[in-house]
Amino acid sequence: MAKSGKNKAKGDDRGPVIENRRARYDYHITDTLETGVKLIGPEVKSVRDGKVSLAEGYVRVEDEPPELWMYSVNIAEYGPSGTMNDAPTRTRKLLAHRREIAKLARAVQVKGMTLIPLRMYFKGSFAKVLIGLAQGKTKGDKRRAIAERDVKREIARAISRRA
Repeated sequence: MAKSGKNKAKGDDRGPVIENRRARYDYHITDTLETGVKLIGPEVKSVRDGKVSLAEGYVRVEDEPPELWMYSVNIAEYGPSGTMNDAPTRTRKLLAHRREIAKLARAVQVKGMTLIPLRMYFKGSFAKVLIGLAQGKTKGDKRRAIAERDVKREIARAISRRA
């Protein structure tokens, strides 16, 4: 017998975790913040299906009072909703406390700092986005990261051969 959604535990996480894996390669992440995201009905269904691309996305602090807005995140249209779909890459509002938004706004004013979405997931019945305060890596930094990863892989192989 299936349980109804009302009896589920508050921390019951349902749905996929969509990650922006490219972000950790392209940026140094200095700080993160979990925010809510304002979605319309069919978008929620698409997120639950995992049809989201965070790779091109970015976040800006705008307006007075300051608000967080997420741009260029592609949430695919949900087929069964018919004509109820909005544009897949529309601007979406992120929900956070005023104090947290002000802190991020000050941090982004430093040259080279930006806000990017790192993950999208469900916490209970609410869609959440983990955003990161990031600084772009140089080509040398990326090469160094690849070299370190290769060295770690070789060490792990050597240890596994001996064991």
